Amino acid sequence: MFQFLANTQVGCRRSFPRHLLHRITTLAFLLATTVIPQLLYTPTLQADQPTRPNIILIMADDMGFECVGANGGASYNTPTLDQLAADGMRFENCYSQPICTPSRVQIMSGIYNSRNYVEFGLLDPSIYTFGNLLQDNGYRTCIVGKWQLGGGFEGPNHFGFDEYCLWQVTRRPNRYPNPGLEIDHEEKDFKEGQYGPDIVSDYACDFIRRQVSEDERFFVYYPMILPHWPFEPTPDSEEWDPTARVDDASETGAPKKSQKFFSDMVTYADKMVGKIVATLDELDVRDETLILFTGDNGTYESIVSQLRGKDWRGGKSYMTDHGTHVPLIVNWPGRIQPGRVNTDLIDFSDFLPTLADVTESPVPESVAVDGQSFWPQLQGEVGNPRSWVYCWYFRNGVPTKGGKKHSAGESARAHEYRLYRNGGFFNTLEDDEERSPLPMKSLSAEQKSIRKKLAEVIELNTREGFYESGGETKAKRLSGN
Repeated sequence: MFQFLANTQVGCRRSFPRHLLHRITTLAFLLATTVIPQLLYTPTLQADQPTRPNIILIMADDMGFECVGANGGASYNTPTLDQLAADGMRFENCYSQPICTPSRVQIMSGIYNSRNYVEFGLLDPSIYTFGNLLQDNGYRTCIVGKWQLGGGFEGPNHFGFDEYCLWQVTRRPNRYPNPGLEIDHEEKDFKEGQYGPDIVSDYACDFIRRQVSEDERFFVYYPMILPHWPFEPTPDSEEWDPTARVDDASETGAPKKSQKFFSDMVTYADKMVGKIVATLDELDVRDETLILFTGDNGTYESIVSQLRGKDWRGGKSYMTDHGTHVPLIVNWPGRIQPGRVNTDLIDFSDFLPTLADVTESPVPESVAVDGQSFWPQLQGEVGNPRSWVYCWYFRNGVPTKGGKKHSAGESARAHEYRLYRNGGFFNTLEDDEERSPLPMKSLSAEQKSIRKKLAEVIELNTREGFYESGGETKAKRLSGN
């Protein structure tokens, strides 16, 4: 058995500088949208809260809302996730960014991309992450899975993780059969039929066992490798070949666009979650552990799935629901009532403040978090639900002209409507692919009011000077023309 490296070098850290499924009543929406989320977040500490839980945050790669059976998906076998939802709470309206790096930056920092996103594949070294937060507040921290955020061997340590077992830290080799990984400052190549997701999940389980044996509170962040392309056999597929691509150091021989094995890969991702849950059960710490499962963006565009009786095409890289509507399941036995379904809007910036709340970890005053905690909702309270979510999406961090519709830009959405900075206004319940913008002249008074509020959200959160530098004039924005 592979002996995991236990020792790491912890890099320095720097604080980042201050930078409904159905309609709710219009009155509730308008009242809520007049209150702009607080710029400086301080967790609400509860004196009667028991010992702080262990935290496991799992984020699948390219796995949209429709991929989970508990959400009404009928195309894939996800028994572990379905059971976690049945025993906990699932959210109907969680929204990510359209692709991986923007989502990873936002979920880790609690800050909108308009304030701190640099470019694809990079996490700004000045950003303070939830890894830093929990590490600073006494948690042992570990990240396994996919990195793709730069920084070299020191990157994961710098952002608050004591230990790591990751793909794409210093290079981009195979990720599935016979992978190349980076494990605590060392490149490790596997050429004896190993499978990348097995290796990283085994590392997570080993980390958990060691922390439990030492009576340490732990945080495991598992940004999964699965089920991102290349779509190829898993060890549970009949076609699995343990000798596949042993000497392929860059995935050049992988069947990147084939859909054949996507279903197997979703089921294997569920199996990896099950492995971690089983480890918690084995160690008798399930009731001490908060598990969160989500996805970094929508499913790949070539994948068509069944969701609640209709075809649902993946929309990765688009700001539509097909690209940004992701699963969110949260489970903590004894603390989160089973079988709950929540329809509040959840934004990826909300994860850091939620973890701050549940772990009683104060966010440094120098970190201006945009998100708001959904910990009250997890406890069965009303909380302070959002009335909008905001998206700033420019893959390379610069203004983009042309390209496919909704593949770059800014938007804000309520439960039923999404407004784009270019003026496109859509009813997302009736037009989920956003093919038919609502003309200004046909809008009801209610719709005009909602549109106005969403325009204010975009103006409030946009990156100052961004469009002017790209040659766009303010008069062209949000005009509805």
